[in-house]
Amino acid sequence: MTPKKILRRPQPADAPGWGQNLPPILRRLYAARGVHSDEQLQYTLKHLASPMQLRGIDRAVELLAEAVVQKHRVMVLGDFDADGATSTAVAMLGLSMLGVSSVDFRVPSRFSDGYGLTPGIIHRLQDEGDLPDLLVTVDNGISALEGVRVARELGIKVVITDHHLAGDQLPDADAIVNPNQPGCPFLSKNAAGVGVMFYVLTALRKHLRDNNLLPDPEPNLGTLLDLVALGTVADVVPLDHNNRIFVEQGIRRIRKGEARPGILALLEVAGRDYTQISSTDLGFVVGPRLNAAGRLDDMSIGIACLLADGRDEALRLARELDNFNRERRTIEKDMKHQAQELLASMSLDIEGLPWGLALFDQDWHQGVIGILAARIREQTHRPTIAFAPDDDGLHLKGSARSIPGLHIRDALAVVDAKHPELMKKYGGHAMAAGMTIARDDLENFSNAFDQAVRDTLKAEDLEAAITTDGPLAPEELNLDTAYQLKRGGPWGQHFPEPVFDGEFRVVSQRVVGENHLKLVLQPVEGGGIIDGIAFNTGPEVPDYTRTGARLVYKPDANTFRGRTNLQLLVDYLEPLG
Repeated sequence: MTPKKILRRPQPADAPGWGQNLPPILRRLYAARGVHSDEQLQYTLKHLASPMQLRGIDRAVELLAEAVVQKHRVMVLGDFDADGATSTAVAMLGLSMLGVSSVDFRVPSRFSDGYGLTPGIIHRLQDEGDLPDLLVTVDNGISALEGVRVARELGIKVVITDHHLAGDQLPDADAIVNPNQPGCPFLSKNAAGVGVMFYVLTALRKHLRDNNLLPDPEPNLGTLLDLVALGTVADVVPLDHNNRIFVEQGIRRIRKGEARPGILALLEVAGRDYTQISSTDLGFVVGPRLNAAGRLDDMSIGIACLLADGRDEALRLARELDNFNRERRTIEKDMKHQAQELLASMSLDIEGLPWGLALFDQDWHQGVIGILAARIREQTHRPTIAFAPDDDGLHLKGSARSIPGLHIRDALAVVDAKHPELMKKYGGHAMAAGMTIARDDLENFSNAFDQAVRDTLKAEDLEAAITTDGPLAPEELNLDTAYQLKRGGPWGQHFPEPVFDGEFRVVSQRVVGENHLKLVLQPVEGGGIIDGIAFNTGPEVPDYTRTGARLVYKPDANTFRGRTNLQLLVDYLEPLG
């Protein structure tokens, strides 16, 4: 494992008056994550921010209501990641529930169309004789200047629903609903694309209700919350209070077996018990399988799985997605090896590497470069861009992942301001972004990106660190703690799952499954014997039985052969002394 600093999350002074009914450990953890009132832990739907705070939502609702009354053809234009897939499914199901009689969807191909609403998508619909009356984007559109222009020239009305950061110019759409557009007063700027679309549906339902246009019985949009939860977690948006409500409500539906058959099927093929899932399962089990379709083939398969009405069809599609995910892992493993060889050729030690890494290989797969960039970022603790060749042979498509302290889209904006000729297009978030450059400009772009990173970060920012919630007392190392932590979520981005650090004697260790380290542990401070496992350590590991180990870990309830015991999931370990 790459050496890391272990930092401890600050513990604020105890504030009286809240959390009196909480277990002490949860009260401590919540306070360290900025919670200072019981209301911030209330996850009922009445605590959601009002959709009417969203700029542009009134006009979007008018156009959608008109589509209901006039029986207009509506086309949903999605995106090829999990947020885009769930957004598309929510739009399809919700609009149908609310009375839109003709609604269909399209998802751009990552390989032939590129991202979002492009002129090419509109022209293809025109050639197929499939132009809609109203086009609704989900999880994209805020940068689609030309795509919106072409659509409107052909008489198509356009409603954009998105959450990505806006550029200097907004598209000339009929309506834009995006909490991150200039002048939008909506309180939760962290909504995922699926959350924005859900808000549009709730506002549309209210409008239809007020005008006596709702179907009878009134549709229950709450049945879509499992999809909203999945998209919100999988897109790794910050889990502010609003997003935690979405995720908690969706998880409750899944645990009761009231989720879409496709979500239950994806959990089943992954061997997960839906009654016991957490937000971590959505992010690391369901999300990757859904994403695999968009990375390697066609996200329409993933959307079809989410839209499937029956278990048999959902399971068939979930197994197909699971196969894509296995293929993705194989491709990723090969690409990571190639990237490590490339890094080794650039420098003999990590200190000699550029501060901002831009890596390219002719054989890399467009659909997996985002994951590759994340893996190399984790290994080097440097902002990383992985490039793959575009289909035209003249350009490269890049996917970027950042580290704390560097807003990657802002860094790209600096590059674009100083070298406007380098990037053909770019966009993204604080921690992830994408761009297209000419193949011949790779070296110039790499130098410009490295300089932008150097101008923003300090040397100490490049030192890998892991932040923990400190130690657990020996009496807290038990199954009750593991259960309390699991029930205490939802955990996620900016509301991180608790991890702890401590010193342990290593009674025994062995490598299992070629890659994982199985441990038998005992706290140095005293206490009983505890099992532990560190995944993906590789076959060569130090002999921790000689030195003991400092661990960063999560308590977990592990069931094996009908017995449940405490097990520590080890995120990081290093020898003592």
